[in-house]
Amino acid sequence: MKRQGEKFACLAAYDATTARWLERAGVHLLLAGDSAAQVVLGHDRTIDMPIDFAIQITAAIKRGAPNTLIMGDMPFMSYHTSLESAMNNAARFMTEGMADVIKLEADETFAPLVDRLTRSGVPICAHVGCRPQTSSVTGGPVAAGRTADELEQVVHDAIALEQAGSVLLLIEAVPEEVTKAVMDATSVPVIGIGAGTIADGQILVVNDLLGLTDHPPRFAEPVETLGERIQASGEKWVQRVRDGMIGGQKYSMRPGEQEKLRKKDADAQNPTMK
Repeated sequence: MKRQGEKFACLAAYDATTARWLERAGVHLLLAGDSAAQVVLGHDRTIDMPIDFAIQITAAIKRGAPNTLIMGDMPFMSYHTSLESAMNNAARFMTEGMADVIKLEADETFAPLVDRLTRSGVPICAHVGCRPQTSSVTGGPVAAGRTADELEQVVHDAIALEQAGSVLLLIEAVPEEVTKAVMDATSVPVIGIGAGTIADGQILVVNDLLGLTDHPPRFAEPVETLGERIQASGEKWVQRVRDGMIGGQKYSMRPGEQEKLRKKDADAQNPTMK
């Protein structure tokens, strides 16, 4: 698609049912994002994402969308402590999680790890620019590349990670000038999020897209108000239960079974001696 100049659409999703519908919609890539720590588990930060849960939701969206490119998102400290643990955890995403691509939040210092992973057969998407997993250092998620020096560093990171073998780049929360500079300096497809409109692909959290988030990021414009519709549906259910009008079809006993019950009741009310 990049070679042909076609834009591709990506979304972060977290369950098989949603993935099934998004595949039917024609979404090209689904990310089992570590944002699940926030939108699914209720944490305030992505760094609270458990690795076992991350692997499970990766497999879940692959089962829901088997014909779509699925990207696993390696969580905080799952690839930082040693080469051996990074390799083992990446292998789990590829086997247990059935991922097609693995995403790492990285700068140029991660190039040796990317090189080792790709040489081992693990396709890597390098996430540059704003990296939410470093939010404890930066005091929260902050935009990147807003000065000339910062722009040069993001570009330098992207070049080093592509040269190490990354097959995709994801760039987050940067001015569009940074995205353009990265695209001019690299050849692999670039996915943007809060990075302007020129990237080869665009990604959002599906909850932000559907209007399920109370306070979405500034770059996420919902296309639906699904949160309000879910609330309205819940209110209707409360009313149905209150009124005894829950709808649907009831189950019935098999033919002849009611007669057996009536006979048992009658026998119980008129006991006889054997």
